[in-house]
Amino acid sequence: MNRSARSSVFVSIVTRNEEPFLRRCLESLDSQTVKVKVGIFDNDSCDQTLDIARSLGISTVRSKENVGYCRGHNLNLRQEDFEYALLLNADTVLDSDYIERMIDSLSANERAGMACGKVFRMDKDGEKIKGPAGYLLDTTGIYFTPTQRHFDRGSNEEDLGQYDRVEYVFGVSGAILFCKREMIEDLKVGGEFLDEDFFAYREDADLAWRAQLRGWKAVYEPGASARHCRAVLPARRRELESMINYHSVKNRYLMRTKNMDWAVWRKCFPYLWLRDSGILAYMSLRERSSLAALSQVRQLRSQTREKRRVIQGSRTVPGDEIARWFSFRPVSFEI
Repeated sequence: MNRSARSSVFVSIVTRNEEPFLRRCLESLDSQTVKVKVGIFDNDSCDQTLDIARSLGISTVRSKENVGYCRGHNLNLRQEDFEYALLLNADTVLDSDYIERMIDSLSANERAGMACGKVFRMDKDGEKIKGPAGYLLDTTGIYFTPTQRHFDRGSNEEDLGQYDRVEYVFGVSGAILFCKREMIEDLKVGGEFLDEDFFAYREDADLAWRAQLRGWKAVYEPGASARHCRAVLPARRRELESMINYHSVKNRYLMRTKNMDWAVWRKCFPYLWLRDSGILAYMSLRERSSLAALSQVRQLRSQTREKRRVIQGSRTVPGDEIARWFSFRPVSFEI
């Protein structure tokens, strides 16, 4: 899309009615200091999303139905040859040197498979949201608690320099996931990089967990800056579409079945089961539409166990090293 071909970078975007954000996102990609190729997989948008993409000369594939975020990215990635890939949400804007800095971060560390920068919270006009003392952060990587909830590190905090150190984090938000092709190929299970049974939501946490099991590291580079307009937050659960909450519940249990070992189980007990009890009570009383997620987990039991067999059979990192990441406070390690 731009500049010298320093590295082969493919940017995969999965869209569904992204008209308010897409042009701004694509323009930020066009301004990058390294050359990138962009491919869009569209999940049956009914607005001007595809018209915007085509007007800017972007390669697009349109599905006649919504096949999900995970499958959309998988299909995009299978069609391209690249050294690095950026899985990017359309409601994201990158500073012009963002991708160049990501390449530098991964090039400097052989076992680093994914990376992210300092991502700020963005309003619908594309501007960073400012608090009383500083701009609000959106994500500086993801972390897990012993309840097996995952959160974006720094989410909604003011940027006061508390995340200004280059370091290893557990994983990277799926909104802005930069990774090596080598890691993508290494983590595929049944030909899928992102687990298509997830459809959408929590797929980034599942990917990060699988990467940790295989010894891949995630790098946080604060010198790279971007913005993201985030709609899905835990505090807004009651405002979200029932489909979002359904997949969130389903994927919690699919992820656990595939990835958890005894070391993590011990670290998370009893908080994990207390959280499960609360989820079941909440669904029974306030969110009955999500109860079907438990039936879907049962229906997927056989293939999820087969995925577990593959994942656990190829892991290279012992359980205690994975368990140390599960904490009520964000865990990171100096590089």
